Order: sequence, then C-alpha cells, then structure tokens
Amino acid sequence: MSSTRPVAELPGHNCRVARLNYHPSGRFLGTACYDHSWRLWDLESSSEVLHQEGHSGPVYSVAFHGDGSLLATGGLDSYCRVWDLRTGRAVLFLEGHLKSVLSCDFAPDGYHLGTGSEDNSCKIWDLRQCKSIYNIPAHNNMVTYCKFSGTPNNSMLLTASYDSTAKVWSHRGWMPLKNLSGHDNKVMCVDCSWDKKYIVTASYDRTFKLWTNKSFS
Repeated sequence: MSSTRPVAELPGHNCRVARLNYHPSGRFLGTACYDHSWRLWDLESSSEVLHQEGHSGPVYSVAFHGDGSLLATGGLDSYCRVWDLRTGRAVLFLEGHLKSVLSCDFAPDGYHLGTGSEDNSCKIWDLRQCKSIYNIPAHNNMVTYCKFSGTPNNSMLLTASYDSTAKVWSHRGWMPLKNLSGHDNKVMCVDCSWDKKYIVTASYDRTFKLWTNKSFS
C-alpha cells in the first residue's frame, strides 16, 4: 500500500458495523450491522447496491457463497438467513439455535453452511434439504467464529470460542481433529492459510497464535 489514507468512505449504516466480508469477485463488500440490516457495496463505484432487512435484531455476521450468488447472515435474533444476491430476497430461513448466531460460513462444497452460536454449538445446514443435519456440541462457552477451509474434496471446519480454545473438525463426519489450547482468554477469531499449513487465532489475551500443520494434523 502506497498510502495509509482511506480511498473511499461508504456511508449508510447508522450504528455499529459488526462484520464485513469481501465478495469472491473482489468487486463487492458485504457488511452486517446492529441496525438490523446488511448491505452490499460496489467498491469500484463506492456505492450501495443492496440494503436488506429481515432480522428482528442486530445482524452480526455475513458470508458469501463460493460462486458469489448467495449471502448468509447470522443475527442476534438466533436465526440465520440465506439471500439470493440476484434478487435481493431471502431464500432460506434457518431456525434452530437457542441463542445469538455469531458466525456463519459456506463450505467449499457449496451446499453445506456452518453457524456458530452463543448457545455453545455449531450447526451444519444442508442447503439442498433446507435443514440442519448435524449439531456439533463444539465448546463449553459461546462459539464466536466458525470457518471452513480447503477444497470441495478436502476441507475442514474451524471454530473459536469464549472457552479460550479453537478446534478443528473433519468435513465431512464432523469429528474433532484437534483442540488448540494455549490462549488465556476468549478466542474471538480463527482462520487458515490457503494451503492449510497454518492456522491463526486471535484472543482477548492480547495475542494471536500461529499454529503449524503439525499442531492440528
């Protein structure tokens, strides 16, 4: 980056923006907000493309399908919704969590969706059947983040939690592969490098940790 100055400002939301995510094309940006809405922005024109409401509480998470046609939102109303970006309409209403949905992510295979919740669980949804097919009792405290990593034929699921751990799960099968413990406080985020050699975790203990494949293989 040649400059530290912002190249654009995207006004519109009138309160806290909880999460954001880039569209697979790189041209668009999705934002989730406490004003009970989410927005889609065109970064080339610095303009709003979609502004959608549907949750009865703050929208906390947003994720794009790999082909760019769908967007999932998780809300503090305990629901997840899936939206068709071609029409802007909600096409799936996913009900099952007992508390706030704090994270959501599409699997590389294109038809599974993971949601992490304040109810300490991570649910796996089959978009073809429009229902939850597996409930992972993932952690001893709220699940702050869930993230798929890999390819359609070789992927895994990562979860992070207030219980100070992150975990690695098989996809499919949803079996625990590794418990990544070492933080002294809540783990708020987890991600994996594209080649699956490294996992990174960020925590309230003011540190981030980098884990090698030897740590979780």
